[in-house]
Amino acid sequence: MSRTDRKDGAYPVPGGRLGRMFRMGGLATGIVGDMVASGVRQMANGERPRLPGMLLTPAIASRVTRDLGQMRGAAMKLGQMLSMDTGLVLPPEMTAIMATLRAEAPHMPPKQLQGVLNAEWGAGWYGRFARFDLRPFAAASIGQVHRARMPDGRDLAIKVQYPGVRASIDSDIDNVAALLRLPGIVPRDMDLVPILNEAKRQLHMEADYLAEARHLSAFHTLLSGSDVFRLPELHQDTSTPQVLAMSYIESQPLDALTDAPQALRDHVATQMIDLVLRELFTFHLMQTDPNLANYRFDPASGRIVLLDFGAVMAIDPALAQDFRQLLNAALGGDAATIREAMLRIGYFDASTSARHQDLIMAMFDTAMAPLRQSEPFDFANAALIETLRDMGLAMGSERDLTHVPPPATLFLHRKIGGIYLMAAKLKARVALRPMLERYR
Repeated sequence: MSRTDRKDGAYPVPGGRLGRMFRMGGLATGIVGDMVASGVRQMANGERPRLPGMLLTPAIASRVTRDLGQMRGAAMKLGQMLSMDTGLVLPPEMTAIMATLRAEAPHMPPKQLQGVLNAEWGAGWYGRFARFDLRPFAAASIGQVHRARMPDGRDLAIKVQYPGVRASIDSDIDNVAALLRLPGIVPRDMDLVPILNEAKRQLHMEADYLAEARHLSAFHTLLSGSDVFRLPELHQDTSTPQVLAMSYIESQPLDALTDAPQALRDHVATQMIDLVLRELFTFHLMQTDPNLANYRFDPASGRIVLLDFGAVMAIDPALAQDFRQLLNAALGGDAATIREAMLRIGYFDASTSARHQDLIMAMFDTAMAPLRQSEPFDFANAALIETLRDMGLAMGSERDLTHVPPPATLFLHRKIGGIYLMAAKLKARVALRPMLERYR
């Protein structure tokens, strides 16, 4: 790796399971060392060592984000998934660290990129294009995206998967699981196996670009004729299991709408919230990655651009029906029926103490408040999210709360939480109850 490559933001993807395992081992050792050093400093200052002060330090945050970011692949992706946790799995200190992984990843150096494309397309592939930009315009956990132009003038966005990512998914997640077992990160008795197995399943699917191509086609069908959403067109002749070629759509990030007229911001947020409801109750198919970069805006057509269909989850109709019953009970304020529905969905189980059930019920009731009102909810008002954050912090401190909701519920909440944050970023005002009434 040359100095120029580092300055350019490029960093080679570590290859081989053994090399990635050693990188994770070094990360774990470094975290323990930093935590011990932090505890010693607290004692030297006459303070009793506390986990938040030992875990949430600049040194640990920098180490986690640097090492997982440079590894890319499942290690980084799982960190991004866990960053949307609400205190039910990770302590808030580690959630805050993981949240920094949502930033863009470093990209591959050109030589490593060429090796991947030679393997997928054969030598001399560059001649198939009128232009191919070697520097990507986006880089994420699984792959990076390049712009290219075909000889017939078609503009393409070409997603290239990092080498070794698919082969290292299981070992990467097992290594991250070992990291989470460090003292103080998750309770000793918490069963992480179901969510880690689901993460493996989703990431294997996300790393299969032919599966993503099928998801893209499915959503094209589901949203056919929409004057609200626009999706890229698949270019099958250039796609492989590790390269996905799609039409390039000229668009702008949703961040660019923060100063747009209020009516436009309200429209975008309303349509995105309604899409989540349609995915859950009508399509039974949900794109579960709420990364803001997956949603853009086409000012020429006024449509919302939907990108990245790797993280798509089929929703069991029975689960959708349970959520419909929970919605009905919550809008009606029926506490007993709400508890029964939450028990069926798996927010808690029969072994969860009554006090912990009440904590989860109280957090849910607080989150439902804006959904019960008929007038528009102002997402710019930070009071609710601050209240929910404080409740999540309190719940995260309950280290004897070891129940983990089913993976499908956690991934669904990850999407809902991401769309909420998007609406807050847009400072949108949305009448939520009339929207929900359509799906009762």
